[in-house]
Amino acid sequence: MTPPAAARILPINQTTTSAAGFAATGSDLPAEIPLSLLVTDPELVHELVQWNSPADQADFALKALRIGILALKQARGNIDADSVRREGDRLLELMKTGLEDHSQRLNSKLADSLKEYFDPQSGRFQERVERLIKQDGELENVLRRQLSKEDSELARTLAHYFGQESPLMQMLSPTQSQGILAKLSLAMSTQLETQREHVLKQFSLDNKEGALFRFLGELTSRQGELSKELQNKIESVMKEFSFDKEDSALNKLITNMQAAQTLITREFSLDEQNSALARLKRELLLLLETQTDTNRRFQEEVKLALQEMVTRKKEAARSTRHGIEFEASLLDVIEADCQKLGDTCERTGNSTGLVKNSKKGDGVITLGPESAAPGARIVVEAKEVEGYTLTSAIAELEEARKNRGAQIGVFVFSSKTAPDSLEPITRRGPDLFIVWDSDDIETDLYLTLGLSVARALVIREQKQTQAQAADFESLDKTINSLEKDWQSLDDLKTAGETIGKQSEKILDRVRILQKNLLRHVERLRESTQELRATLGDGT
Repeated sequence: MTPPAAARILPINQTTTSAAGFAATGSDLPAEIPLSLLVTDPELVHELVQWNSPADQADFALKALRIGILALKQARGNIDADSVRREGDRLLELMKTGLEDHSQRLNSKLADSLKEYFDPQSGRFQERVERLIKQDGELENVLRRQLSKEDSELARTLAHYFGQESPLMQMLSPTQSQGILAKLSLAMSTQLETQREHVLKQFSLDNKEGALFRFLGELTSRQGELSKELQNKIESVMKEFSFDKEDSALNKLITNMQAAQTLITREFSLDEQNSALARLKRELLLLLETQTDTNRRFQEEVKLALQEMVTRKKEAARSTRHGIEFEASLLDVIEADCQKLGDTCERTGNSTGLVKNSKKGDGVITLGPESAAPGARIVVEAKEVEGYTLTSAIAELEEARKNRGAQIGVFVFSSKTAPDSLEPITRRGPDLFIVWDSDDIETDLYLTLGLSVARALVIREQKQTQAQAADFESLDKTINSLEKDWQSLDDLKTAGETIGKQSEKILDRVRILQKNLLRHVERLRESTQELRATLGDGT
């Protein structure tokens, strides 16, 4: 029987040495091994017979044998070095691609973050610096509060520690009962009196514990025979401690103590020009004068710095950039007002409109779906240019309405460059002209009322039909009343700024007009609500 393998190995010459024999003997492998195979597998036979010559068959069989042996080595876990190298190269290429992609994303995020903080146009750092150094900014307010006023923190601190009512001056004053001089005098007097009483007590015979009495008792007990001589000596001693004898030791001691007390009193008296206390006072006054001069110079430097800041701000106000800032500030206020009412405000100053190559119209207000005229448009034009007249504004606003497809136009003058004769709110047909100051929050009321009037006008323009029974006459009266009251309010405000004695009456009149304005605004709001309700029923 033939073996189950696809081929049988036929016997070879006995002289042929096997590879196992070489391995066992430790010698190198042979260059070739003669091998004779008998192929019995039908598939192998079918493949081999495709080759006509025996040499081609042998070459094909060797290649197939090599492929089979390599496959067996792979199955046993012997990995080809070329495969490992190719896989390693592929992994390195993938890692390189991933690192380059990560580096690009990291650079992009880092650039965006740096731009967010340090962009000169919209960076947070620039915004913070502007808030610090602008007029009435945080730095200016802190310096003014701390240094510029008479009741500033620095002035109060100096007055507290070195003023006439300060504890230091009270302690140095000779008229104060709690002063240094009074306390020193009282302490010296008390100490001298205590020492005087102690000395007299020690030399008094009435004091049995005194030094003199003990001395006499000891002498009497031990030296009785010398009593008379001792008596004379005792009398001599008593004379030395007697106030009746002018040159006695006690009188000399008291005289010296009185002289010392007088010297101390003179050194702590302000009446003596060369006394220690007078010299101390002069030194303190000199120190205070020096400090006052230093503070005055510092305040002058701060004032100069503030003036330079104001000058730089005025120069910025005269530049072209300030006009762009005025337009941006105005649109910020209008956008906030539109958000409250459900309307939208689009900034169109940098885009062309319906008219070819025309960019007229800085912003467009579109009434929201909840309004009485959804989709109605109001064009807004802002100007802060010297010499711009009302006639020029009317012409430009008419072009802006056509360019933006708006029914109503609102032209906002800056109070710094507006014509002198222009009222805060002026109406010319479908257009409104408002005077507004971006630095004065009180003028926001002009802008709010003007936008309310513009919305009322655009509603009337959009929905004016016979079938609608809205009270447009009431709206017109309210709008006209608002214009008159604002004109009177502006006149009274001007008069209040120039007339001092009549300011109270003017302020009372202003308050009355403000109440009237609020009442008219309420009427305008009620009429607008009625108009919205009517239009809602009609549609």
